[in-house]
Amino acid sequence: MIPLSILDLSVVTSGTKPAAALRNSIDLARYADALGFTRYWLAEHHNLASVASPAPDLMIGQIAAVTKNIRVGSGGVMLPNHAPLMVAERFKMLEALFPGRIDLGLGRAPGTDGPTAYALRSRLDRREGDDFLERLHELTLWETRAFPPDHPFNKVVAMPDDTPLPPIWLLGSSDYSSELAAQVGMGYAFAHHFAPYDAIAAMTNYRAHFKQTGWRETPYAILAVAVVVAETDAEAERLAASMDLNRLLRERGQYVPLPSIEEAQAYPYTDADRSVIARNRTRLFVGSPSTVIERLEPMITTSQADELMIITAVYDHEARKKSYRLLADAFGLAKREAA
Repeated sequence: MIPLSILDLSVVTSGTKPAAALRNSIDLARYADALGFTRYWLAEHHNLASVASPAPDLMIGQIAAVTKNIRVGSGGVMLPNHAPLMVAERFKMLEALFPGRIDLGLGRAPGTDGPTAYALRSRLDRREGDDFLERLHELTLWETRAFPPDHPFNKVVAMPDDTPLPPIWLLGSSDYSSELAAQVGMGYAFAHHFAPYDAIAAMTNYRAHFKQTGWRETPYAILAVAVVVAETDAEAERLAASMDLNRLLRERGQYVPLPSIEEAQAYPYTDADRSVIARNRTRLFVGSPSTVIERLEPMITTSQADELMIITAVYDHEARKKSYRLLADAFGLAKREAA
């Protein structure tokens, strides 16, 4: 069956403080490693009450140190927030410490609101407009050392210089991201869990236009999907109530910790609220293992996904671990010895 991976937001709930959410991420990563998942990626978000980790590179080091086989990476580093040299140095360090197990996923978005994005970038060399492509080019030049002879960076070396950058992945939620990933010949991960753009169109477009540029020999596309699995459809629906309310509140600009099931069940939904939830449910796969696989298989086939990356944001940490275990069993992942 298709490889499975995890995208983790270090979810803060109304009953779990941010520090505990970070420890939960480390615990889940250990569990995922033993279950046979391929990758464990950490996201970068800032000033969000529901997300504990703004620094995926720090979490990658912590998680790689307590796991054995699973690849650990960023899903992703929001490149416009950072100097490309700093990204190169940090991920070369991670690759040196955990060779063959690190991924560098890059995103174009700020991962936050406008004022916070300004605070993140106000001391950087600010360029007008979307400078992601320029920053990506600079990042790759730190690896290839192909700055022109008269360029001021020509004699600057990203250390450790005996270690390559890990594989680079471009993250996206639109046709632009799929076109760019294809043109530069890198891996591609599509965020179906929040993107309004059609996943099948993005994934097949990437594969059809992929150019070999030296970063990858062949296209490889990861489909990131939101999933909640329990032993029964009814129990999965109960767990998903927290995500339903959280997404509804986010659409209203209320970025609060993930509510409990009881909070979600007691919420006074209007007919308009229920319509929003129904629309959001088109990007959420909920049910027993057989129900979820039945819904996922057509998208996997049509999008030609090489890998599924699962995000499960439920209130109870043990229920989240169980959701991943049920999915791993249903997809036939081979269990490993724990680190």
